[in-house]
Amino acid sequence: MAVATQSLEELCINSIRFLAIDAVEKANSGHPGLPMGAAPMGFVLWDRIMRYNPKNPKWPNRDRFVLSAGHGCMLQYALLHLTGYDSVTLDDIKQFRQWESKTPGHPENFQTEGVEVTTGPLGQGIANAVGLAMAEAHLAAKFNKPDCQIIDHYTYAILGDGCNMEGVSGEACSLAGHLGLGKLIALYDDNHISIDGSTDLSFTEDVGKRFEAYGWHVQHVPDGNTNLEAIEQAIKAAKAVTDKPSLIKVTTIIGYGSPNKANSHDVHGAALGGDEVKATRENMGWKYPEFEVPEDALSHFRKAVDRGAQYEQEWNSLFTRYKAEYSEEAAVLERMLSGKLPEGWEKALPTYTPKDKKDATRNQSGATLNAIAGVLPELIGGSADLAPSNKTLLKSSQDFQKGHYENRNLRFGVREHGMGAICNGMALHGSGLIPYGATFLVFTDYMRGAIRLSALSQAGVIWVMTHDSVGLGEDGPTHQPVEHIPSLRMIPDLVVIRPADGNETSGAYKAAIEKAKPKTGKAQPTLLALSRQGLPNLEGSSIENTLKGAYILSDSDGTPEIILIGTGSEVFLCVDAAVKLRAEGKKVRVVSMPSWELFEDQDEAYRQSVFPKAVTKRLAVEAAVSFGWCRYVGSEGTTISIDTFGVSSPGPLAMEKLGYTVDNVVAKAKSLLG
Repeated sequence: MAVATQSLEELCINSIRFLAIDAVEKANSGHPGLPMGAAPMGFVLWDRIMRYNPKNPKWPNRDRFVLSAGHGCMLQYALLHLTGYDSVTLDDIKQFRQWESKTPGHPENFQTEGVEVTTGPLGQGIANAVGLAMAEAHLAAKFNKPDCQIIDHYTYAILGDGCNMEGVSGEACSLAGHLGLGKLIALYDDNHISIDGSTDLSFTEDVGKRFEAYGWHVQHVPDGNTNLEAIEQAIKAAKAVTDKPSLIKVTTIIGYGSPNKANSHDVHGAALGGDEVKATRENMGWKYPEFEVPEDALSHFRKAVDRGAQYEQEWNSLFTRYKAEYSEEAAVLERMLSGKLPEGWEKALPTYTPKDKKDATRNQSGATLNAIAGVLPELIGGSADLAPSNKTLLKSSQDFQKGHYENRNLRFGVREHGMGAICNGMALHGSGLIPYGATFLVFTDYMRGAIRLSALSQAGVIWVMTHDSVGLGEDGPTHQPVEHIPSLRMIPDLVVIRPADGNETSGAYKAAIEKAKPKTGKAQPTLLALSRQGLPNLEGSSIENTLKGAYILSDSDGTPEIILIGTGSEVFLCVDAAVKLRAEGKKVRVVSMPSWELFEDQDEAYRQSVFPKAVTKRLAVEAAVSFGWCRYVGSEGTTISIDTFGVSSPGPLAMEKLGYTVDNVVAKAKSLLG
């Protein structure tokens, strides 16, 4: 039945719907169903609830919005355009999913201003939202004063059935309930449809009861397509619950308004088609041509510009008073918000000499974290229930827990994937926090999706991965990483560093901190691969050399006959092997190569100085699979590597049996030299 007249609010909501319909139709690609069904909750959030400034998307005290169901991104693009963000014009809407568009196929924070985090892989967004809420809670506890609440904003998320099916959401939401994050409010678009069809095929649990068990406050809005007041009241009730995160189950009809495809998977992931678009316009009484927004609706939406300016002006006045009364705290907060590092922070990094005792790089990592924590108040992080093994506890702080959000030690529990996505959210909060997350290197398999998204999203996270080889010993092949370092090197914009000793570990942290907060360019995450076994501190290693990615650790006079290349715990084997080879008259260069990515950042002249083209005999020694080393050893070189799984035995014996001995390095080198 056609609609004769529409109220102003209906006009606004249908403007969202038809921008989504028309954009997907023009692209012949996309997901129109979610925006059509979720438009009312989007309208209520952006028109009645959220505090933001369209003309300054980075205003520090804005509410954060996360579309966890990122396939429905036209909902977010429509709202950004309608409320007055310059980043999404009508022309951008028309270029949905096209080359270099500001409206890509899923929301990307680095591509579209107003998008807080990159979503699409389901479950990541709601887990990012937990990180955003944790960042707000930490900053509020750290900087707020009883008479001056300078940090005071909410995190809102819209998630769908797919998000609730993915395990990462359960990990993160379980932790959010434990922490009592009262300023996290999630709206669950309960439309009972996934790509395969009705969720009855595979998903029949009571999501509300599950979240209640997590410790969330749960409500249900049975009619999410027309009852705006019920949605608004539920959000206000959620805001009144300050000691729990809130889930509002909003039951909707996917593809609402489509006479033939609504409430079916046909409208989930494909354009409606010309005939159905026409029928939907008739059914909804929408008399406007494609991409046209009624003037009354646009004028109403654009009131957000004046509201936003007022919100920011009020906050600026508050911050002016804060600076006058709490100048020390204000200076720290301003520096963090600016993205700048404290002057001379790197002086806190420990340095070592060969006289210092052998130690595991995981221990040296712990010492470094504690050394720099005192000069980097933005450093915050923890481990997936492995803090004693990962050495990640900050001794100067207590645990981040409900009611104690000012503390910096995060206890993630055995939730690697959730930890990863939460750290991404904290890094993308925009407040200058540098989060770190730790586990065993082998368990990056559990969190690879989040690590990949940290690189894609330009999130300055530090991944602290210990127990980096078969050298960890008795836990055996289930816990011994072999393929992990090479596979992580394949992720674009992820900096992987495997330090050989204490100086290289300090250098790794210098690189990681500077990548997290670069003076120019985009932020990058860094992954540290650290040893369990003790390693000697090497002559010639340094923080500065580490930053080059690869450097000459020792050399013979004249042009070398062979180059021994080591990473991490295998570098000292190359050093000792070179001594034996030189005693036999061989000219040997030893190169420590903690990071391929940092090395590739150097200019061609430097790279050639380390690896001259004329020296073709090269031996790379790394306790991992050989994949990728052909790049540096060439056709005339070889590797000492592990192209199989590890073994269960004491670590030193495992290394010996798998060929990681000085004698084997010598033998392989002699074989290369003929």
